[in-house]
Amino acid sequence: MTAHALTVTRLLLAAPVALAFARQDLLGPWVLFVVVWAAIATDYADGTVARLAGTASAGGQLFDHLTDCLFVTTCLAGAAWSGLVTPILPVLIVVAFGQYALDSYLLYRQKALRMSAIGRWNGILYFVPLVVGAAARLPLFDGLAAFLTGTVNVLGYALAASTVLSIIDRALAPLRERVPAGSA
Repeated sequence: MTAHALTVTRLLLAAPVALAFARQDLLGPWVLFVVVWAAIATDYADGTVARLAGTASAGGQLFDHLTDCLFVTTCLAGAAWSGLVTPILPVLIVVAFGQYALDSYLLYRQKALRMSAIGRWNGILYFVPLVVGAAARLPLFDGLAAFLTGTVNVLGYALAASTVLSIIDRALAPLRERVPAGSA
């Protein structure tokens, strides 16, 4: 399977997973749990496959990161619809990704995305509320469902706060990177 095929698979999973988070009757709990993990597996594998095949490119990286953004944003929007996470989180993710893409290509005039440490960790951690939220529906965790859904809610607010920090950090980066006059 090619790297792009793995990324497209994740993209195709976004709508069903988002709808399943919004409406619990749409997918069985085990199906939702497995599909969320399948999306994570495709995210992990696509870059590795591209590097091993020698097909890694800036365009492929953009496609991967855009797909990640669409997947987590739509799925977290579904979770927000059901009250599982704060609705501000998916909005902030879109703002942060837009800033990431625009400043990489326009401000820094790079031909590839310019990553930040906070943004990278946020990108990974946006999947955690989806995993925990899907796990909360499993019959295996019936006794822990309230705790797990509460955890997802807290994670949603924590990720919203870290996303705001990421947006601020990225906005301030050009100021930190300026070379003082007379230096060089």
